[in-house]
Amino acid sequence: MWPKLPQRIYFQDSFRSRFFRMGVQTPLRLLELAGQSLLRDEALAIAALEELPTELFPPLFTVAFAGRHSEMLKAMVQAWPFPCLPLGSLMREHQPHLDTFQAAIDGLDVLLTQEVRPRRWKLQVLDLRRNAHQDFWAMWSSSRASLCSLLEPEAAPPMRKRRRVEVSRAGPKQPPVPVEVLIDLCLKEGTPDQSLTYLLKKVKQRGGSLRLCCQKLKIFAMPMQTIQKMLKMVQLDSVQDLEVNCTWKLATLGRFAPYLGQMVNLRRLLLSHIHMAPHAAPGEEEHCVSQLTAQFLSLHHLQELYLDSISFLEGRLDQVLRCLKNPLETLSITNCLISESDLMHLSQSPSITQLKDLGLSGVSLTNVSSEPLQVLIERTSATLQDLDLDECGIMDAQFSAILPALSRCSQLMTFSFCGNPISMAVLESLLCHTVGLSKLSHVLYPAPLESYEDVGGTLHLGRLAQLHARLKQMLRESGRPSMVWFSANPCPHCGDRTFYDPDPILCPCYMPD
Repeated sequence: MWPKLPQRIYFQDSFRSRFFRMGVQTPLRLLELAGQSLLRDEALAIAALEELPTELFPPLFTVAFAGRHSEMLKAMVQAWPFPCLPLGSLMREHQPHLDTFQAAIDGLDVLLTQEVRPRRWKLQVLDLRRNAHQDFWAMWSSSRASLCSLLEPEAAPPMRKRRRVEVSRAGPKQPPVPVEVLIDLCLKEGTPDQSLTYLLKKVKQRGGSLRLCCQKLKIFAMPMQTIQKMLKMVQLDSVQDLEVNCTWKLATLGRFAPYLGQMVNLRRLLLSHIHMAPHAAPGEEEHCVSQLTAQFLSLHHLQELYLDSISFLEGRLDQVLRCLKNPLETLSITNCLISESDLMHLSQSPSITQLKDLGLSGVSLTNVSSEPLQVLIERTSATLQDLDLDECGIMDAQFSAILPALSRCSQLMTFSFCGNPISMAVLESLLCHTVGLSKLSHVLYPAPLESYEDVGGTLHLGRLAQLHARLKQMLRESGRPSMVWFSANPCPHCGDRTFYDPDPILCPCYMPD
């Protein structure tokens, strides 16, 4: 009778024999089939994880996840031999089930409770972001390199040497290294996400040993008390991208402000629909604005700032700008009221010296002098790549005044100024001023005044087509036939834009019944 083989050797030989039986022509399919075969004896596979070749962990984990083998997943998380486990990208490929997600979190939870962690343990980050590490699983599953290493058993280190290392490391007990969980959070009202609820429960139970890190955070309509409760569990210095899309009163934003100040690595900030209470106490509004802008002093890495529909901005833009510590790459102020002095402060601010993207869409400039806007464009001309002046109410005289500054924007790639009452003569002048900008590839302009039939805003499509053809001809004659100029104007009935390049792409209001 043959002697009984140790479990580890039996496992390795069994796995190797399954490889040879299936052939080596198609490693991807081979690994999948081998994993499925192993999982038929899940208890044996779990027992042999300590000796499983590193290269086989990702394909086996994929099969276990797709097949909802919860116990195997739980064990594999504890023995994971890589610093990062990108579970989120796997969840994107395979529709996750609550039980498999909980199994992975439970495996991490068990790992954190162990005084002596597994010999091969390297896990530092559990990444739940769905758009991160897209190639990890495919790379390991389809790898044809070192196929022989997949078939050979992994050599165990000499026991005597390992004991000496362990003795040499003996000393004061070191606190366990915390594991980070990376996640993108979207906080909004509705049915709580069961997976998120389970994760937050574990984070709360484990305290500092399980750190919840969130690079992208979006906040929609949700009670402030709930938001505060969740933010207390997040490592706020991990937040790099924050969007607040809430119809908040200024006082509510003031309660949120201290959390914003802790997001010291923030790179992108969007604040939308913040309004003042109609009967606020005289000093309350000023206090809330100061409380908010003071937080900007901590945001040393802020590069992109988006302010949309902010009611308190008029007369206070300089207060915001003064608190910005570094130059911005993107500044978007949309659908806000600002004064001429606000625009002048903006044009003189150190924060715009490296601006690549400037948006003032929906900011009324009709009654504002052209000088601040002209200075603003001049001071950003060396770096500006995208300029949006849609729906600003800019008229011919103001537009003509900024053309020389526009002609010096050597890096400009896109320029949009729809919704402004501009004549054909000024459009032709714009083309002449900008045709020498080699990087300018797209210009989105309004239908010129001459293309309207009446003051009610009815477009004469034939006339518009003729004017558009004239601009295209000028581009060809100037040696820039590839520069794209196309027109867009809101439909007077539904507000949707109608595009013309050169033929109209009509909204449904123009379509016959």
